[in-house]
Amino acid sequence: MDLAEQYRNYIDCLNDRRWQELGNFVDNSVQYNGEPVGLAGYRAMLENDVRTIADLRFIIDLLVVEPPIVAARLLFDCSPRGRFLGLETDGRRIRFSENVFYAFDGGKIVRVWSVIDKAAVEAALQRESPSGEGL
Repeated sequence: MDLAEQYRNYIDCLNDRRWQELGNFVDNSVQYNGEPVGLAGYRAMLENDVRTIADLRFIIDLLVVEPPIVAARLLFDCSPRGRFLGLETDGRRIRFSENVFYAFDGGKIVRVWSVIDKAAVEAALQRESPSGEGL
C-alpha cells in the first residue's frame, strides 16, 4: 500500500467531512497522544474540532513517509469560535501548524502523536484585536 496516497486520501476525508468513511483510514483501536480513544472517540474529537472551527481545513505542508510511519506538518488558517487550546479566540483568524506522526498497520492509522504550535496561536491572538485590527 502507498502510505503517502492513503494519507492524502485520509486528509481529503477530513476536509470533506466524510466521517462515515473515517474507518477506512483509522483503526478501531486508535491511540491519540498515548491515550486509547478508539475510532468513535477519534471521530468525536474531529467533529468537535469542526464545530469549534467551521472553516477548518487540513493543508499538508510537509509529508515524510517511512513505512509504517507517516510524519506531516499541517498548516491551518482558520477562525475558531470561543475557546481553542484554552485560549479565547473570539472568532479571530489565526494561522498555526501541527506536527503529527502516525503509525499505520494494515493501511490504517493505529497511533497518532500530535503537537500543535500553541505559541503561534498565542502570538496571533496578541497581534490582533477582536475586530481584526492590530493592537
